[in-house]
Amino acid sequence: MSKEIVVSGIRSTGFLHLGNYFGAMRNYVKMQEDYNCYFFVADYHSLTTHPDPKDLRGNVYRVVAENIAAGLDPDKVALYAQSDLPEIPELYLMLNMLAYKGELEKVPTFKDKVRQQPENVNAGLLTYPVLMTADILIHKAVKVPVGKDQEQHIEMARNFAGRFNGRYGELFPEPQPFNFGDTLVKVPSLDGAGKMSKSEHGNATLYLADEDDAIRKKVMKAKTDSGPTEHNSTMPEYIQNVFQLMNLVSTSEITESYRAAYNGCTIRYGDMKKQLAEDMVNFIRPIREKAVALQADETKMMAVLRHGAEKARESASRTISEARKLIGINYY
Repeated sequence: MSKEIVVSGIRSTGFLHLGNYFGAMRNYVKMQEDYNCYFFVADYHSLTTHPDPKDLRGNVYRVVAENIAAGLDPDKVALYAQSDLPEIPELYLMLNMLAYKGELEKVPTFKDKVRQQPENVNAGLLTYPVLMTADILIHKAVKVPVGKDQEQHIEMARNFAGRFNGRYGELFPEPQPFNFGDTLVKVPSLDGAGKMSKSEHGNATLYLADEDDAIRKKVMKAKTDSGPTEHNSTMPEYIQNVFQLMNLVSTSEITESYRAAYNGCTIRYGDMKKQLAEDMVNFIRPIREKAVALQADETKMMAVLRHGAEKARESASRTISEARKLIGINYY
């Protein structure tokens, strides 16, 4: 029995952080055992914000290295750079003929980008969901691990797949958003406001590349207060955030001891943050050290990407050949 196909990508801009690990990378590692997985570094997508060309190689290597350091096995999955598959932009072009300006302008993420960077509203931003659809459909994926903020893009991918199938003939399955468990893991920001993000300021986010002392300093600055004055009182959200971070990296016994101290009004947040900082250091350090070693070996990095591209192109070339025949672009 063939395994279901899963596709997911990570942009090559910014540094991967704890939210990326618990929201996506940890699930990738689980998926590689049970699914036929295609995981890519979205370097084409990153071009919408015009990164410095001299940074691109290092950014791509870092994303690949950190995913491997987190447990992804390049022999079990196709781990590749988006730009290594020329079939993706070809399918992107085909699908753009089935995408309409009005629907693309209504996409919430496009509206957000227009507000954030009004001087750089390029065509790539407008057609971002179409390229994302090409990333998915090029392998005929049935499952796409995404967060809530990306689910509309998956709905659009289903629409584009349906339009292609309706106009030219059945080719693409309609992909579905997929997550392990009933709820997504939301990793809170250290400043108590929202979740960790590549785009937020660095002091509120724990990066997988952070050195030990940087982790300690950031955790010790996490927002707290003078402590509860009544037994079993409701925790403010920013205190819940600290406990949520502790749940991710500390033992249940440690977390429960501090929860009991909170309920008994004896909690010392300084001690709690010191404990959290050390547990966070012990969690991030092995990922960072392995990733740094991998990035230093350019021969290894190139071999991983080349191997991943070869596996991914087997699937992509079959799909684009079928698409060309259905559209009628096959003259000899």
